[in-house]
Amino acid sequence: MEKFVTKLSQHLDWLAGWALMALMLLVVGNIVLRLFGHPIEGTYEFVGFFAAAAIGLALAYCAVQQGHIAVTFLVDKLAPKHQAVIDLIIGLLALAFLVLAFWETVAYGTTMVISGEVALTTQVPFYPFIYLIAFGLFAFALVILVGLLKPLKKVIEK
Repeated sequence: MEKFVTKLSQHLDWLAGWALMALMLLVVGNIVLRLFGHPIEGTYEFVGFFAAAAIGLALAYCAVQQGHIAVTFLVDKLAPKHQAVIDLIIGLLALAFLVLAFWETVAYGTTMVISGEVALTTQVPFYPFIYLIAFGLFAFALVILVGLLKPLKKVIEK
């Protein structure tokens, strides 16, 4: 399962990189075309869409690389078993939060589908990007779930 989650996270990170590339090209293209009096309509909206996609898709791989901030100066002074228990508790809380965030984001996306809400300038629907963020949260939750196996093993063994 760990290999699958790592591979999925890498693919999502790759997509996030393409979203950032598209965002950059859009902004640069808009600036250049603005000089000639022909700015790209909806640039502001697409920048928001691409940024949301990039952030949502990159979360899981950042967690795989343990790139998120962890303040452990107090926990590091504890015995290894106590550290594992605290890691397990924090991991379970993070997993619960991410599952709830995933669920609520899917519900919000469904609300957007039902209401038919679209961006003002481009008329692009919001829900595909909301679902993309939800999928990124789901992948992040999978990474946390896989990461919980190590402290769980330490707690059970000792």
